[in-house]
Amino acid sequence: MSRQAACLDSPLGWIRLQCAAEALVSVDFIATPPARYSRDESACLDQACAWLAAYFKGTPLPPMPPLAPGGTSFQRSVWSALSPVTEGQRVTYGTLAKQLDTAPRAVGGALRANPIPLFIPCHRVVSASGPGGYGGSSVDGLSRKRWLLGHERGLKSGRVSPVC
Repeated sequence: MSRQAACLDSPLGWIRLQCAAEALVSVDFIATPPARYSRDESACLDQACAWLAAYFKGTPLPPMPPLAPGGTSFQRSVWSALSPVTEGQRVTYGTLAKQLDTAPRAVGGALRANPIPLFIPCHRVVSASGPGGYGGSSVDGLSRKRWLLGHERGLKSGRVSPVC
């Protein structure tokens, strides 16, 4: 299956998007764009880039592109359980685990495997004592999560975070 790719600069750094069969399959935070970068033509990429641009600007969101995250049935059930958690809201790993009749660590494992962060908003899942991890447990991942939660809190209160 051929993939189309696009990179865009964001307040969180460079983001690489990949679509296959006109559905978004991966979103990755990357240090720099590829040296020889050209954006592929794809309605899915156009939709995904427009959605991200609106998200970061704090303007009304256009429709999301079709999502095809792959994953196991358990992972997909965890990701699906996030759909009612909207901008500015948070849910704890424990609450999500109870809702899915599983353990908080299992929820965390499924969230770590999320191939399309932002579109599947795993950053909105926090531990009972703080933000928890994001994108693994790297310092970059945690600072990204804090930025995203702050950005969404600003959107909900009518303030928009500065964007690039």
